[in-house]
Amino acid sequence: MIPIRPVAITGVDCLCAAGLNLSDCMDSLFSGRRNCSSPCLFSSTHPRPYPVFEIRDAIAGTNINDLINDRVNAREHNILRTSRLALAAARQALENAGLDRDNLKGKRVGVCMGTTVGSAMNNEAFYSHYREGNHPDMMPIKQFLNSNPAACISNDFQLSGPCQTVVNACSSGTDAIGVGASWIQSGLCDVVITGGADELCRVTYNGFISLMIVDSSPCRPFDVNRAGLNLGEGAAVLILESEKSKRARNKKARAYVCGYGTACDAYHLTAPKPDGDGLRRALADALAISGRTASDIAFVNAHGTGTPDNDRVESGVLHDMLPDVPFHSTKGYTGHTLGASGAIEAAFTVVCLEAEKTPANIGFTDPDPELPSSPQQHMESIKGDFAISESLAFGGNNSVLVIGKGALRT
Repeated sequence: MIPIRPVAITGVDCLCAAGLNLSDCMDSLFSGRRNCSSPCLFSSTHPRPYPVFEIRDAIAGTNINDLINDRVNAREHNILRTSRLALAAARQALENAGLDRDNLKGKRVGVCMGTTVGSAMNNEAFYSHYREGNHPDMMPIKQFLNSNPAACISNDFQLSGPCQTVVNACSSGTDAIGVGASWIQSGLCDVVITGGADELCRVTYNGFISLMIVDSSPCRPFDVNRAGLNLGEGAAVLILESEKSKRARNKKARAYVCGYGTACDAYHLTAPKPDGDGLRRALADALAISGRTASDIAFVNAHGTGTPDNDRVESGVLHDMLPDVPFHSTKGYTGHTLGASGAIEAAFTVVCLEAEKTPANIGFTDPDPELPSSPQQHMESIKGDFAISESLAFGGNNSVLVIGKGALRT
C-alpha cells in the first residue's frame, strides 16, 4: 500500500469512569486509580453483582448533566444518555481545538461517531407495558429516534457536512476515526468531529453476563487469572482538521492519524480467530498506510479485555508482529466501553505520546505461561513518535490506528 498523508488531530477530550475530562482520566491512569463498583444506574438481581465502571457525579463532584448545560433546551432533555455523553465529549474536544460555533461556520464540518448500545432502544418498561397488552406512551420511541449520536452533534452545532454513525460492535470508535480521517484525506471536509460513545444499561449488563465473559472482580487483562471483562461507559471525541484549515488559524496539531487498517476474520459471532488472522491483516494495513514498521512503534494500547480468548490471540499477534514493543490495556481503568472504547483509547494514546510515558496494565500481576508476551506491569517512560491503538470486535472485526506525535513533519 502507498502511504497516505497523516491527518491532524487538533483537539481531543473524553469522559468515562476514570474522569470527566481527559486530564482527569490521565491522572487516574498514571496514579493507578480505578473507580469500579456495583452498578447504580440500574438494579440487578444477581446474587453477586458484577462490577462496572459508571460515570458518577461523585467522581469529580460534578453533575453529569452540567457538562452539556452550556445550551440546555428541551430537545437536549429528550435524548438518550449515550448522545448526552457524545455531546459533552464533542464540546470539550472542540474547546480543546480552539473551535466554537462561530468559527465552524463556513467550514465543511463532518461528524462520524461510533456506538453499540446507543443504537438500541434499551427500554424495558416500554416493552413490558406493551407485552401486558397495554398501549405504552410513545415518548421512549421518539427519544430513541432523536438520539443518533452523530446526528445529535451535527444538529447541535448546525452542521451541514457528512454525518454518519458507525455501529460495528467494539471497534466502532476506532472505525469512526478511520472513516473521519478518510473524509479529510479525500478533501470532503475541513474539520471532522469523530469518536465514540456508549452508555451502561441493564440489557447490556445481563447480556454480557449470559455470555459468561464477565469477571466478578475488577478485570485483569492478560493475567493468568483473568476471568472476563467489566463493562463501562463513556465517550471520546477527536477533532480532525485539514492542513489548510489548521494553518489558516495557526493551530498546531496535538497528534496525527497516520494509518488505519480494518479486517474481518469472520470466524465466530463473538470469539476471535485463534490465529489472529484478521488482526494481523488490519495491523499490517495500518502500518503500510502509515509508512511505518515495527521498529517505529513506541507502544501499543491493546484491546485487552481480560477475556481468555481475546488476550490469548492479541498477545500472540503482538509477539509475532511487534516483538519487543511494549503494550498495555487501559480497560482496567475504564471497563469495556464497547463502541466508545476505541475512541477513548485513541485519546489516551495521544496523551501518552505527549507525556512520553504509559500507564501500568492495572490488574496484571501474574504472567500467563500460555501467552507468548505480557504487558508492562508498571508505568514506563517511552521514546518514539508513533503508537498503535487497536480494537477487536464481536463478529470478527479488527481495527487498528497508527497515531503519530504532533511534532511530526507533514
